[in-house]
Amino acid sequence: MAFILFSVFCNIIVSILLKLAKRYEISVPQAVVWNYGIAAILTCFLLKPEVASLSIQQAPLHIYFSLAILLPSIFVVLGLSVRHTGIVRTDLAQRLSLFIPLLTAFLVYREELSWLKTAGIILGFVAIVFSIPWHKQALKSKVTVLNWLYPLIVFIGMGVIDIFFKQIAAFRSVPYTTSLFVIFVFAFILAALVLTVGILSGKARFSWKNLLCGSILGVFNFGNILFYLKAHQAIPENPSVVFSAMNIGVIACGALVGILLFREKVSKLNFWGIGIAVIAILLISLST
Repeated sequence: MAFILFSVFCNIIVSILLKLAKRYEISVPQAVVWNYGIAAILTCFLLKPEVASLSIQQAPLHIYFSLAILLPSIFVVLGLSVRHTGIVRTDLAQRLSLFIPLLTAFLVYREELSWLKTAGIILGFVAIVFSIPWHKQALKSKVTVLNWLYPLIVFIGMGVIDIFFKQIAAFRSVPYTTSLFVIFVFAFILAALVLTVGILSGKARFSWKNLLCGSILGVFNFGNILFYLKAHQAIPENPSVVFSAMNIGVIACGALVGILLFREKVSKLNFWGIGIAVIAILLISLST
C-alpha cells in the first residue's frame, strides 16, 4: 500500500498545480508538453531503461502509442470539460471512471472477490457519491448535449488509461522502466508537434513560465505513474485493490486539500464521504 500512498500524494500535487494554472495564467496544453519531456528525462537518468535492448517484436507498441495519445489528450480534455461543463461534472466523470478498470479486473483478469474487498469497493462508490458537491450552486450551469461529450471522454479515457498501465506493469518481455520511458518520449514528441504547429500558425506563444511550471508538473506526474505501476507489480493478482485504493485515496486526500488549502466549502454529506473513503481503503488493504 506504500506505493499507492506515494502515487496518491503525487496525484494530489498534480491536481493542485492544475488548479493553480488558471490563477497564474499558465497554459495547460504547453505545460503538458514540457511535463512529458521532464518525465522522460527523469525516467532515463533515475530508472536506467534498457532502450538499446528493446525488441520491436516483443514490445506492446499498440499500448505505447495509445498511451502516448491518451495521456496528453486527456489533460487537455480535462481543461475543456471544466471550462464548458463545470468542475463538478468533470470531477464526477473522473471518479466514476473507476468502474471501467474494476469491471476489467473481474471480467478479464478473473480476479476473485472476497467479502472484505466487495465491502471496500461498495463503500468506495458510496464515498464517491457522498463526496460530490450536490448543492445547487455547483450544478446550476446549463450544459448542452454537445458539452456532455467532454466528461464522457474523460470518463472513458481515464478508465482506459488505468487498464493500459495495468497491462504495462504485467508485461514481462519488456521491463516496465523501458516501457515508461518509451511512453513518455512518444507523448512528448506528439504533444511537442502540436505545440510547434500552434506556434508557427500564431495560435500559441512560447513562454518560459509554462516551461518552468510544466517541468514541476512533470516531476510529480512521473512519480504518480511510477508508483502506480509499482503498486500493480507488488500485487499483480489483485488489480482491483490498486484501482480502488488509488481512486478512493485521491478522493479523500483531494477533499482534505480542498478544505485546508483552498478553503472550499463542503457539506456534512461530503465529510461523511471522506470518512467512508478512509474505511473503504482500510477494508481493501486488509483484503490483500
